[in-house]
Amino acid sequence: MARLFGTDGVRGIANEFLTCDLAMQLGRAACEIVKREDKHPVFVIGKDSRISGDMLEEALCAGIMAQGGDVIKLGVAPTPAVAIITQQLKASAGVVISASHNPYDHNGIKFFSREGLKLPDEVEDEVEAMMQSDMAGCDKDSIGRTRVYREGLEQYVDFILSCADDDFSGWKLIVDCANGATVEAAKRVFAALKADVVFIGDKNDGFNINKNCGSTHLDTLKEAVKEHSADAGIAFDGDGDRVLLIDEKGNEIDGDKIMYLLAKDMQKQGKLINNRVVATVMSNLGFLRALEEEGIGTAITKVGDRYVIEAMLKDNYGLGGEQSGHVIIKEYNSTGDGLLTTMRLLSAIKRNGQTFEQCNQSYANYPQTLLNVHVSNEKKKEFQSDEVIAEAVKKAEDELKETGRVLLRPSGTEALIRVMIEGRDFEQISRLAQELADIVKERLS
Repeated sequence: MARLFGTDGVRGIANEFLTCDLAMQLGRAACEIVKREDKHPVFVIGKDSRISGDMLEEALCAGIMAQGGDVIKLGVAPTPAVAIITQQLKASAGVVISASHNPYDHNGIKFFSREGLKLPDEVEDEVEAMMQSDMAGCDKDSIGRTRVYREGLEQYVDFILSCADDDFSGWKLIVDCANGATVEAAKRVFAALKADVVFIGDKNDGFNINKNCGSTHLDTLKEAVKEHSADAGIAFDGDGDRVLLIDEKGNEIDGDKIMYLLAKDMQKQGKLINNRVVATVMSNLGFLRALEEEGIGTAITKVGDRYVIEAMLKDNYGLGGEQSGHVIIKEYNSTGDGLLTTMRLLSAIKRNGQTFEQCNQSYANYPQTLLNVHVSNEKKKEFQSDEVIAEAVKKAEDELKETGRVLLRPSGTEALIRVMIEGRDFEQISRLAQELADIVKERLS
């Protein structure tokens, strides 16, 4: 049986794979695991704006209550708000119902510990094992209850405002909320910080989350920045744990560039713990070399913000993240937080005194080609032991020598192998990536 939990919780098409029954079983099993340390568990639950959120929330809550747990409902709220409020309320665990940047018909369920951290693999395995066991419900006098926590959003907004060093008056900004979980929080935050803001992607209807908007669809934001002659554009994803920016010329400021700017600012303030940034294997070589030139070291992890925060906690680093815009600033939050990252970045840029375009030109990314190869789900992980693929990778690496790198990795949620090649010559890496993708498809389809 395939593992139920992927790299970011349990995900699938709502009402097909991710059914009410599965959500209820997850709630029951998670509550039983939490009860080992807390006899009267309390779960904080938030969700994004997709149509299946209400359905799955009710089923999940029923499962938790059937095992004697109580539920605090935040309603529609960003993922990082759940992490923060779980800690502030000293709850037993947090749960987010979201499929992040995926289309509306997908959904997911992911858990946070009482410290606001994603669960390690071994705890998720315990939840899966518990789901396969015979779980008796609690006795009739111990059934749990739910309550709506209306103060939660304001609590999160106050926290985000405390992370800004100044207001942002004098800037015109376009903010794309991906028709997702950040709409209300972002409007309150930017209103308080006095920027001239035009909002797009702010009319969620249950079906339009991430649809041609947000951090995975930047064209609409680029057009809006140019149309309004704005200083910058800001794009969140559906659940608000990542952010990307667009400078005044319409060029993307990706997660690597965001981390670089934050790292330099933190270094100047003496806040870059151990003078190191945690990045993933997908981070651009240009970013890594630029940090070296500033005397800043890096620690490299597997793809996934959970692995980034694990490395940050293990070796006491204060900044880490991914090219996709998941950025973790440990001083403030234990997970990726789009609004928090925005506050710290805008504060750093205002301190710097440069335009967004000037900041964006602080270093040049190496050209990068990424191809998604559809493979058999059963064979997805066999690329690591396939000798033909290994030889093809070595051949590409030998051709690139010190000017680039090759990375193959399986998708955590789909039957895909991602083939990424990076180097100084775009024509060369495009050719090598296609050759390698063809071999992967032939061997693993």
